[in-house]
Amino acid sequence: MKIAQVAPLWERVPPPTYGGIELVVSHLTDELVRRGHEVTLFASGDSQTLAKLEAVYPRALRLDPDVKEYAVYEMLELSKVYQLAEEFDIIHSHVGISALPLANLVSTPTVHTLHGRFTTDNQNIFIHHQKQPYVSISNTQRQLNLNYIDTIYNGINVEDYPFVAKPKEPPYLAFLGRFSPDKGPQHALTIAKQTGWCLKMAGKLDVEWTGFFNKEIAPHIDGQQIQYLGEISHAEKAELLGNAAVTLFPITWQEPFGLVMIESMATGTPVIGINLGSVPEVITQNLSGFICQSYEEMATMIPLALKLDRQTCREYVKNKFSVTQMVNGYEAVYNKIIQDRMNSNGYCYAAKKQL
Repeated sequence: MKIAQVAPLWERVPPPTYGGIELVVSHLTDELVRRGHEVTLFASGDSQTLAKLEAVYPRALRLDPDVKEYAVYEMLELSKVYQLAEEFDIIHSHVGISALPLANLVSTPTVHTLHGRFTTDNQNIFIHHQKQPYVSISNTQRQLNLNYIDTIYNGINVEDYPFVAKPKEPPYLAFLGRFSPDKGPQHALTIAKQTGWCLKMAGKLDVEWTGFFNKEIAPHIDGQQIQYLGEISHAEKAELLGNAAVTLFPITWQEPFGLVMIESMATGTPVIGINLGSVPEVITQNLSGFICQSYEEMATMIPLALKLDRQTCREYVKNKFSVTQMVNGYEAVYNKIIQDRMNSNGYCYAAKKQL
């Protein structure tokens, strides 16, 4: 197949530090190339990929202070994608609502993976384009009546996360995520304070959340019980999660997936999460972690989480959240969409391949 992968421009593919969507796109794109598909990745110019790279800007936009209007470059990217649409058998969009109006203007089908949340505003355009094909990344995410082709969980290369059989001494809790209220770093702090555990925190701090961070997080950072590591590299992330006794996932919103959970479990570290969004689909109770009804309950589950088998956590991710499984799912989706297009309007896929 000739496949276009369309990534956000905010981060490079793969991301050097924080960036769940871009990591998933990287794994998907490179594995499709390994399987013999002709893949073009539309992404920032500093992206690293096995596919052919098409870029409208030389670097990730978040790294360039001169870029004031992100939407301009996203429109340039999508203009290029759909100008070249006839060169592809299918277009796979990871950029949300922006591709929806353009997808109807070409004969090449577009499938949209839903990486974000539905809002009061954006649901209007999703409903307007509800017949376009969508992939959800968890069943819980399906809060609108759209044309869902499948649910495909995000996958990772487990080999990228070294297994740690025994957590580091002295033991600590880990929090990894964006420092915003919806990721719950404030609740991770409370749990650490209540239990007396050391907490190591790392992740991205956006400018819009500096007020929250300065008020709710910074006053508690003492470099001893509460340690702040900032935005860290992949190797540092794997080390943080792998050496932890437990990873906390105290979100406050309906998280569509939560890549941190499977990254932690891949290293062997169990996860204690709140029962919101995809958490019950990602964690298996009393096997790879615990799903709790309150943040207070999360604190009480720490002693039980320490008894979970760390090798079992890793095998769980291998069996359920691998790149192989993810790409198998997307290949099946691509074939179904192309076949449905052929059956519905006489679109000749075989003839197109000969052009």
